[in-house]
Amino acid sequence: MKKIICVILSILMVVSAAIPAVALPTPTQSSGSQVPVIAIFGDGEALRDTDDNIVFKFSELLNIFNDSGESGETEEESGVLDAVVNILQPFLVEGILFNKWDNYYAALEKEIGELFTEVQYDKNGESKNDIDISKNLRDLMAYNMTVDKKQGKGSYYAYDYQFWYDWRQDPLKTADEFHAYIEGIKKATGCDKVSVLARCLGTTVVMAYIAKYGTDSLYGVAFDGSVVEGAELISETISGEFTVDAAGINRFLLDMNATGSASIDNFIMKSIDLAEKSGAIDVLTGTVKYTVYNKIVKGVTSALSLGTFFTWPGYWACVSEEDYENALLYVFGEEGSAKRTEYAGLIEKIENYQTLVRAELDTLYDAMDESGMRIGVIAKYGFQIAPVCKSSDQFADQYATLNKASFGASVADSIYDTFSDDYIAQREAEGKAKYISPDRQVDASTCRWPQYTWFTKNISHSYWHDFETALLYRVITSDVQYTVDDFDCTQFTVHDYETGLVSAMTEDNCHTEAWYEEVKDGEPNFLQRIMEFFKTLFEWIRLAFSKLTA
Repeated sequence: MKKIICVILSILMVVSAAIPAVALPTPTQSSGSQVPVIAIFGDGEALRDTDDNIVFKFSELLNIFNDSGESGETEEESGVLDAVVNILQPFLVEGILFNKWDNYYAALEKEIGELFTEVQYDKNGESKNDIDISKNLRDLMAYNMTVDKKQGKGSYYAYDYQFWYDWRQDPLKTADEFHAYIEGIKKATGCDKVSVLARCLGTTVVMAYIAKYGTDSLYGVAFDGSVVEGAELISETISGEFTVDAAGINRFLLDMNATGSASIDNFIMKSIDLAEKSGAIDVLTGTVKYTVYNKIVKGVTSALSLGTFFTWPGYWACVSEEDYENALLYVFGEEGSAKRTEYAGLIEKIENYQTLVRAELDTLYDAMDESGMRIGVIAKYGFQIAPVCKSSDQFADQYATLNKASFGASVADSIYDTFSDDYIAQREAEGKAKYISPDRQVDASTCRWPQYTWFTKNISHSYWHDFETALLYRVITSDVQYTVDDFDCTQFTVHDYETGLVSAMTEDNCHTEAWYEEVKDGEPNFLQRIMEFFKTLFEWIRLAFSKLTA
């Protein structure tokens, strides 16, 4: 039973949440800065109760479902079985037979929601209990606002000052806390400005801060793995932009293996590969889509969203401008619906962020430029988003597409493609050839800040490398605005997971994708498909036999 639960929740996690960032590494820097730097992170920090017990942490969530090896069904497992029955009964009896889905939606939201009841927000988008980040972190921030950490060492370093927060809450509320922290650090250090190193959800807080408090206190801002423009893993899954890409399932699992996020049994990989090559996945998903999917997708999206992570205003900040209205529709229903009334307080917070931040991003970027602050961006790619997302065949860092994370880079049509010779010739004629990546898949010239944007290939969204920290630290604390022409590393870099080294991207080292060998020659013809199918079938039989005789 626990294995079944693990599978169900794994799927739910993939389609409903952004996976958290790992712990921040220690930067390697030869010298510090006279400007204090505040680092602000994403959703990796554990949530705790008043006794300091961890009640929720993304990186540990699925550990509770590991099979302990004990025999017999526990009371907990029995309760989960009851929950499954409570969900399936209205689905099969009322939905499938009589096309009545409301009780199924309600049961799904209730039963799934009970798994996350401690960390859900209420219908006003507020914490409904005393769950928060660690009190020790709150105390440390209060202490930091009284101490000048330059004293005794002559300069400030990247992680001298860190800002922690309840990443579930309204970014505009977090912006108020961030403002208080910035003012405290300024007072403690005697400096009139600070620089900010922001990652993941922290980038949305920074933009909310600028929207409310302006740029006067900011010397520099760095965006690493930005979700300011949206994160498709969240944005598409709660706005009805679903698809199931058979090839994408394989790519996704290969990515997980390559980054060490999971170790997938070779037999499972071959089973999925066989299902893809036989066309079984396409037939199954096509049948479901045109019989049940179109009838229930809105209700299921709403139930899963409100039963899990989307009573959190912080996650709504990751919805893109183009998906925003559909997300409201799929989660809360039409204007005037009962659910819109029920969740009016939460929707008000979501709409406030839309009005003050998301809809004003271009104006806020202009204000950053006009202030003269130092700006640095690192965008990551070489991976794909979960294969349930429409954008699963786009260049991404596993959670957001490269176009979004880079504030506007142009990319080839899909991960299978490169720019045409004509496109590159046009860029050369415009004097913009240097902005084309060696893999011929990225054009940085269309970024909001093309001269201040670096690209790392084969560093996933959840991994923050020392290289990124050191580079961005130098950019946002420098006396001058550094550009991509000022470093030996070049604008496009490549990470090697085996050595841990980051180096300049070249035509020889640029193909780091775990699935590159499968797609480099393009789509196979009919004969190649037949040969690949039988090759995979024989390999699957061999592995199946070895499993049975082990």
